[in-house]
Amino acid sequence: MARRRERGFPADPEPLPVPVADNHTHLESIAGVLPDDVAAPTVAQHVARAAAAGVDRIVQVGCDLPSARWTDTLLRGETGLPAHTLGALLGAIAIHPNEAVLHADAHDVGPDGQTYQRQAHHHVPLADAIAEIADLARANPRVRAIGETGLDLFRTGPRGALAQREAFRAHIAVAKELDLALQIHDRDAHAQVVEVLLADGAPERTVFHCFSGDVELARLCAEHGWYLSFAGPVTYKANEPLREALRATPLDLLLSETDAPYLTPHPFRGQPNAPYAVAHTVRLMADVLGRPLDEVCAAIGANSQAVYGPWSAAA
Repeated sequence: MARRRERGFPADPEPLPVPVADNHTHLESIAGVLPDDVAAPTVAQHVARAAAAGVDRIVQVGCDLPSARWTDTLLRGETGLPAHTLGALLGAIAIHPNEAVLHADAHDVGPDGQTYQRQAHHHVPLADAIAEIADLARANPRVRAIGETGLDLFRTGPRGALAQREAFRAHIAVAKELDLALQIHDRDAHAQVVEVLLADGAPERTVFHCFSGDVELARLCAEHGWYLSFAGPVTYKANEPLREALRATPLDLLLSETDAPYLTPHPFRGQPNAPYAVAHTVRLMADVLGRPLDEVCAAIGANSQAVYGPWSAAA
């Protein structure tokens, strides 16, 4: 008899021996994937549960106009968060490549075969939307990255790809102007993403969010000093090529993330993800690397600080 899949979040992991950061999560989206009868945790509860698992820092990512505005408000402390909770949070904001297509009204059906409906905020022209992202980032010292931005050729065709490239280049320029990190979304577009980065010049701190490339791409990223952030898919049994890429990643370029509420690590795949669950992924990463868990955790923590700066409430 098959085991009944739990409907809520994954089991709490044993706390990590050295704290790490969840380099990429979408707190505003987690409630939307829960069953109607499962209460959504508050931001403060997410932060507390993560801290108990040894995940004491979180990068909240807003990648459309509504979530970027929400992230800005959250990080300003305007939602009433206590100082210790706010101190665990930094932010990244951008117009996601698939959002860029809708702002540009350039959607054509991609390999996924789906069509996407524009919503009210998509009627803001693409250039104006990116300008708002820049203004929010410029005015909020707790926004430390522009992202996620990049290319997603799984969900768009040629017209949309042009809009994505335009948006990607504009985000790169904003990150360099403001001296912020860049978080890259790269889906079925490895060569094209690298082409843009090399042509325009990558920001000093560039992160491949939810790295999905092979050993060759991992080595190329390392050659250029680009950070690789691994999420739940590195734990999936079929993803040995991704684990090979992890083995090729220098420890000083390694980051971890959840991309919550998505990409929940094995054996909890199919359940909603949350920041604390990155501890499950980090344990597997240490096993794959054949390194002590505390060494891997310490590297991830130090790399997160190098990319985003201090998390303290006073920063």
